[in-house]
Amino acid sequence: MPKRNLVLLCLIAAACAIAWAARRSVGQAGLYGEVTGHIRRSALDPVDGDALFRAAMDGIVSRLEGHAEIVPLDEVGASGEENPARVAGVGLELAIDAAEDVPVVSTPLVGSPAWLAGIATGDRIVSIDGVRATGMRLKDVVAALRGPAGTRVVLGIVPPAGEADGTRDELGDLVASRTATLERATLEAETVLGDRRRADGSWDWFVEGEDGVALLRVVRFDGTTAGDIDRACAEIAAAGAVRGLILDLRGSDAGPVNAAVDCTDRFLDDGVLVSTRRRAPSPAGIESRRALPGSSLPGVPIVVLVDGWTAGGAEIMAACLQDHGRAVVVGSRTFGRGTVQSVVPLSDGRMALRLTVSEYLRPSGSPIHRHAGATDAEAWGVAPDAGFEMAPTGERLEAMRLWRAARDAVPRHAAAEGIFAAESAAALPRRIDPALGRALSAIDAVAR
Repeated sequence: MPKRNLVLLCLIAAACAIAWAARRSVGQAGLYGEVTGHIRRSALDPVDGDALFRAAMDGIVSRLEGHAEIVPLDEVGASGEENPARVAGVGLELAIDAAEDVPVVSTPLVGSPAWLAGIATGDRIVSIDGVRATGMRLKDVVAALRGPAGTRVVLGIVPPAGEADGTRDELGDLVASRTATLERATLEAETVLGDRRRADGSWDWFVEGEDGVALLRVVRFDGTTAGDIDRACAEIAAAGAVRGLILDLRGSDAGPVNAAVDCTDRFLDDGVLVSTRRRAPSPAGIESRRALPGSSLPGVPIVVLVDGWTAGGAEIMAACLQDHGRAVVVGSRTFGRGTVQSVVPLSDGRMALRLTVSEYLRPSGSPIHRHAGATDAEAWGVAPDAGFEMAPTGERLEAMRLWRAARDAVPRHAAAEGIFAAESAAALPRRIDPALGRALSAIDAVAR
């Protein structure tokens, strides 16, 4: 057969294959149009065309894993990135004083406008920009304190009951003993917390009542967290005689995964930190990130605390340290969220497709994500090490929340440091927090 005939046959075969694929695609689109046409013309109840299309799209993504969805483009931004609104405030954590029905300061955020103005734990806010605060709902108080950065808000302040006798107006409401003019600012909340606050706003990293055991509570991961961990570990190492480190990841689920991986790298000097599995066939579809040489607190025993709300980057951190034998994991099984979503703007300019395009794997190769239909017997998330399962009751958790909030507040006076824990041995961390107590026992066993 002449060479040119052979080339012609190959071109014809390729064209036929393309035509068949196009026929199948067009046929499916035509079938969709046929079905929607029948519905529009004959259905008993009229259906809007846009509603039909949206239902069809929702049906398509419902066949995928649970995080795929069609979303309005303005919810994620034209770039496809999550774009939550940033608000500015004055840096106060608040509650409502039951006796006076006014906002009371639980704690000022260290370095915030409120902190710099000398507002302290226990201060009561009786007016905001001249408006009485008596009877205001907490969410309304928060809304009044927030606003564009650089704008000002004037607060009327009364000290805690017992420190000064507050004067009252004709309605019996407290009258401000002083005012504070605060300039709103965009604040960066702390990502790494210690065991309890000092009066100067700094953290005591060592667990009260325990000799040489440090505690780092990572509440979320962002671009500052790795630096926060570095500074904390430097202070811990400078104190000397460190017997152990507890990384508390309970309830931690926010922030970019890359930030969590950077933090994990602080505690390993070799090995795979996390792998990412994409659609491409293995091994091309698996990419791994390895630890860089050097680590913080080398040789110091580590215990990681997790619970059912530990998710995302925090799970990656716990899984990595567990797989490499660098830490013992204490608590209850984690949430199981370890996928990566891509947000693709659609051609109509109004909607976007959120699609799962990859998932994270532990260094062992096991998945972190709990896929739809997965049972408790399957591998997902991070389970505590054998013998270290711990799940406090709801009543205990509420007691722990109140106890922890008191310890996290900046003490009003230096003499008040540790007052909540020093009242009795029963109020020390080991007694109040069962999972933390189990972690301390694990470190004691290693240190013997």
